[in-house]
Amino acid sequence: MEQPENSATVSPQIMDWLLNGDVSIAWQTNKDLLDIDRPALRARIATEGWGHTLLKAQRPDLHWGEGFYAVKWISTHYTLLDLKHLGLPGDHPAATGSVDMLLDTVKERDGGVNPASSIHKSDVCINGMFLNYACYFGADACKLHSIVDFTLSQQLPDGGFNCRYNRQGARHSSVHSTLSVLEGIESYRKNGYTYRLDDMLKSAECGTEFLLMHRLYKSDRTGLIISPRFLKFPYPCRWFYDIMRALDHFATSSTPYDPRMRDALEIIISKRNKEGRWKLNAPYSGKVHLTMEEAGKPSRWNTLRALRILRKYAAEAEV
Repeated sequence: MEQPENSATVSPQIMDWLLNGDVSIAWQTNKDLLDIDRPALRARIATEGWGHTLLKAQRPDLHWGEGFYAVKWISTHYTLLDLKHLGLPGDHPAATGSVDMLLDTVKERDGGVNPASSIHKSDVCINGMFLNYACYFGADACKLHSIVDFTLSQQLPDGGFNCRYNRQGARHSSVHSTLSVLEGIESYRKNGYTYRLDDMLKSAECGTEFLLMHRLYKSDRTGLIISPRFLKFPYPCRWFYDIMRALDHFATSSTPYDPRMRDALEIIISKRNKEGRWKLNAPYSGKVHLTMEEAGKPSRWNTLRALRILRKYAAEAEV
């Protein structure tokens, strides 16, 4: 497929298309592709479009769905994660109040947050996602200490994380869990938290190396693709891993280019259609508050994320 001369180039037509999408897309396009800070535009995420729809679904007790982790994907947990990804201002009271409530109600004896009272061992993947949005929405630093301790205790010798380690004794890390924890650590750092920060950053270095060792989607033993799903791009990602989610994390966390990213970058570029857009793959099954975009059609979310990635890495990777 013929590509633009520079794979990071954005045509005026694509830029206009992004800017005319949901206000959350428009704000992130300004911020990430045009380097323009538009706080008034960001504030509108709470009052119109997808963000407003999610906020309207909140219950009086500050939960969404049926509680912290029920029912996917309309639970409090995944709705707060969605609101973070939309770019809802971090001081919005609906989100900050919900995070405060969770920190007082869903802690487990092992220090992590736990979605079910019948299970007494926390899941590091959920805790990574929790740190991602809780830090973004300004959680009380002291209340996060036990979650930080728990998260650090879950790192495996190969450098990554696995949600089954605490409950079932997994011996090899999962790319799904590892990326969720990396995103949580980056949010912890970016939002100014300091408790055991050096330990968290060292942990992130090891987790990053774990993903790079697999070239983001390949077996480190055979070089074969671990799962075809890693090369498909639904959005929202939920807890699921794919190479666009991984590269977007690296790009937005200013992770330096590594040659082991190149194979994944080439796949991202190959998915670009002749109009310069990326399509949306079928979503993960489950009840949702709303459908942001139609599967099989050009996706503003995927186009925005892919362009963020290429803006960061295309020149160094020479792709």
